[in-house]
Amino acid sequence: MRAFSELIDRLVLMPSRNGKLTLLKSYFAETPDPDRGLALAALTDGGLNIPAIKPAVIRGLVAERVDEVLFAYSYDYVGDLAETVSLIWPEPADAQANDEDPSLGMVVESLSRASRSEAPARFAQLLDRLDPPGRYALIKLVSGGLRIGVSARLAKQALADFGAKDIIEIEELWHGLKVPYTDLFAWLEGRAEKPSNAARALFRPVMLANPVEEGDLDGLDIADFRAEWKWDGIRVQVSCEGGVKRLYSRSGDDISGAFPDLLGAVSAEAVIDGELLVGDPAVETGTFSDLQQRLNRKSVSAKVMQQYPAFVRAYDLLMLDGRDTRALPLDERRQLLEGLVARLDPHRFDLSPLVAFDSWQHLDEIRRAPIHPIIEGVMIKHKGSPYLPGRKKGPWFKWKRDPHTVDAVLMYAQRGHGKRSSFYSDYTFGVWKEEAGNLQLVPVGKAYFGFSDEELAQIDKFVRDNTIDRFGPVRSVKATETEGLVFEVAFEGLARSSRHKSGVAMRFPRISRLRWDKPPGEADRLETLEKMLDEMIR
Repeated sequence: MRAFSELIDRLVLMPSRNGKLTLLKSYFAETPDPDRGLALAALTDGGLNIPAIKPAVIRGLVAERVDEVLFAYSYDYVGDLAETVSLIWPEPADAQANDEDPSLGMVVESLSRASRSEAPARFAQLLDRLDPPGRYALIKLVSGGLRIGVSARLAKQALADFGAKDIIEIEELWHGLKVPYTDLFAWLEGRAEKPSNAARALFRPVMLANPVEEGDLDGLDIADFRAEWKWDGIRVQVSCEGGVKRLYSRSGDDISGAFPDLLGAVSAEAVIDGELLVGDPAVETGTFSDLQQRLNRKSVSAKVMQQYPAFVRAYDLLMLDGRDTRALPLDERRQLLEGLVARLDPHRFDLSPLVAFDSWQHLDEIRRAPIHPIIEGVMIKHKGSPYLPGRKKGPWFKWKRDPHTVDAVLMYAQRGHGKRSSFYSDYTFGVWKEEAGNLQLVPVGKAYFGFSDEELAQIDKFVRDNTIDRFGPVRSVKATETEGLVFEVAFEGLARSSRHKSGVAMRFPRISRLRWDKPPGEADRLETLEKMLDEMIR
């Protein structure tokens, strides 16, 4: 367990991607099975399930050992449950306890097998045996949310580096592997053959596009490229093989459980790359807010499926009737895709239409004024390009609409995670709404990026100097017409929201500029956002 806790501790403090890769590679090389596989599962959300330990259980255990007021003050200052408990947990009476280092495998097995009545006591015994870093790692492990700046993709890249393999090979094997990945590590270390792809409907790594930058399109012949709309849904892969049907996100997460109605309409052996949307393709395409009613669920009710029916707007074809089509030119794959979509349920699948243009300037004008509010811009693809996993420079480009911006006022701030855990770096901001002749701020979004480290320190100082109330780890800051901090906020779109008092929520908000020069009373009003929303959904 000590090796795992040291890994977590060092990953939290490591700012660079290459540094994280080095740490992971070393851990995989130095740690025996099954511990390294269990750590990999924890890092990638790969199947560790300890349902008997919830945050409420952890708080209850702390309440039995620590003064309630002391814990409340500590949690308010630190802002992270795992970090607070790891530091405030009383040392055991037996000074030798911390010398006994349980393995990660032993910890997972002990807690996984424990009943709900047994688990709290076992968990407390483990906390007694561990030092503060070990407690922190244990709590993060059981809570299922490490949030240490390591994505599943980064962990897979570390595996590829460790075994001198191509990450594409690992991604194509991934969903056929089982925790604790002993077969995978045996292959990476050269002790066994590559694990067989016995599982059906596996994920194929997706081809990605590069943003259009200055000069990228200069000299390119428009006759060699095709253009499509870039829809505001989520990129998915529909896979059907041997009667097995799965739906994957672009990162390879299996999201099939939330979309049984869509998978039920798959009637051909194929792998389709496309955009997941809500509505009926022949009638209406819903907003991203509508789609969110279906996302991040293990299952959905019949009522939700009826209210928010899902469909896929097909972009590309990776496999058809057992034939891998990825090496074919785009135009040939498109022709096969047209024939396939014509055979599928038209309420669940349609074909992404091509956009006609006669110059790059013309396409620029088109992407600035799309035909539908749920369009983010255009995709540009070379007609002869094979389907190449990853982000290759040249064959595919994405040309998004320019983001919208408004001036909003900082209302609340919360501590961040990882290396930002000592800063107030998560910000809720609002715009003005007039009620009964008075102006009041109503929240419209939350952002935690878009500013430099230097600006973070400035905002953090402002929050500490201007706190007017506290709600657990959240601080309410001074925000009047004459006093406060204004952010210029950039965002991709707006949606109706019953969760926000304003009734409006931003899509992909980020802070684009700090407006220290602007009085809060001159920030935007809710009417401005409502007009923008009306134009977007018109």
